[in-house]
Amino acid sequence: MSISAAKKFENFTAWFDDLLLKARIADNRFPVKGFLVYMENGAFMLDKIRELLERELERAGHKKMYFPLVTSEEVFSKEAEHIKGFLKEVFVIDQGPGEQRLIVRPTSETIMYPMFKLWIRSHADLPLKVYQSVNVYRRETKATRALYRVREIPWNEAHTVHENASEAEKQVREAMEIYRRVLEKLGISYMTLKRPDFDKFAGAVYSIAFDAWNPDGKVNQVATVHNLGRNFARAYGLEFEKKDGSRGVPYQTCYGFGFSRVLAAVIAQHGDDHGLVLPPVIAPTQVVIIPIPFKGQEKKIYEYSAKVRDLVASKWRTVLDDREDVTPGEKFYHWELLGTPVRLEIGPKEVVESSVTLARRDTLERSKVSLEELPGKVDEVMKSIESNLLEKSRRMMMSLVSDAKTLDEVKKILRQRRIARIEWCNETACAEKLKEEVGGEIRGERYDIAEKPTGKCIVCGKPAKSVVYVSRAY
Repeated sequence: MSISAAKKFENFTAWFDDLLLKARIADNRFPVKGFLVYMENGAFMLDKIRELLERELERAGHKKMYFPLVTSEEVFSKEAEHIKGFLKEVFVIDQGPGEQRLIVRPTSETIMYPMFKLWIRSHADLPLKVYQSVNVYRRETKATRALYRVREIPWNEAHTVHENASEAEKQVREAMEIYRRVLEKLGISYMTLKRPDFDKFAGAVYSIAFDAWNPDGKVNQVATVHNLGRNFARAYGLEFEKKDGSRGVPYQTCYGFGFSRVLAAVIAQHGDDHGLVLPPVIAPTQVVIIPIPFKGQEKKIYEYSAKVRDLVASKWRTVLDDREDVTPGEKFYHWELLGTPVRLEIGPKEVVESSVTLARRDTLERSKVSLEELPGKVDEVMKSIESNLLEKSRRMMMSLVSDAKTLDEVKKILRQRRIARIEWCNETACAEKLKEEVGGEIRGERYDIAEKPTGKCIVCGKPAKSVVYVSRAY
């Protein structure tokens, strides 16, 4: 049974919006545009994603902090390129006549770095590695979209300060590895793309983005890593005493992980026409037990179901759905909609055999398992679901990319809701012309592998300098 008349790969927008509400993830009907309410299941999953990321950050030596929500216009404007990049997006708090207006954080460089100036005195204070999980606010000028493009964004941002350029570069690679581990745990596949200079983070030397595939052909940027060089350090007066006693300007990195966009990727990449399909690590309910009572045998079945619950609940978040006014079929539909990884069905036959019927959500396969083998089997299936979701998503990512030699071929690929790989001369004018003609944009070149151009720019015909990817994007 489908969750609605819309199918995931036929009408993604309707499918996604319907699922958000029915699975109690988020309600987009809040009366202020671009703001939404995260309902119990969405809030739970956001928290689990946050826990996964924060664990990795702290393991790598980052310290958790909380910085203020606002900064002054004067402080915000110190890094000219940065403020230019965010000027149209910021929310402003007007305090009234004679009071300075306050800028609500779109991201926290301008809020954190005045404090870094106070904390960093010598090489002994470096490296400094901090993070916070907070909401940031951006007055999006484009049409808002639940989870993908909102004005209140739950996210994590990390900021680091280093003695030299090589340590900052090493930190970029560490950040990417942290994000890789978290996204793989969630089964999300993506491309790591170095953004073209015209599309890098305002004030950065370069930016790397994690672009996840989406069923509608638009990529979903779930995370970014930026090498800031010394641009912000100079703007905010960061200096330190070197080991030889001389003064130096430190190098910085920052990186952001969008919790709502990552949640959108989980839903979009793994879900099907039955509803959510969740990685076990973030599923609000990991195991559901559904008794199938037969007349005269209800007591035995419910008692045996409680015994099964006690057997698995010590390790997995488990619910015994013993509602008497709901049929087993309706319960199956309900828990499939919610994406519960494992369902255990118990009828008279299972009681007699001391077994359960186990159904896994990702493949909908069912198998008989003895009570004795059940704990180990549930563990095995959970691991299998995790690896299967990642493998399936990666296969889809690979299948979506096609080479294009002409603008017409790019148009065709984008119409098919796929991603085009092209050769480009690195000129901004060609990138702008391509975007105007095909309706997609250059997202960047692969950071993780070297791809060398062998031909000409797809737009102007001059020798190509890079291999880049073109798609529509949120």
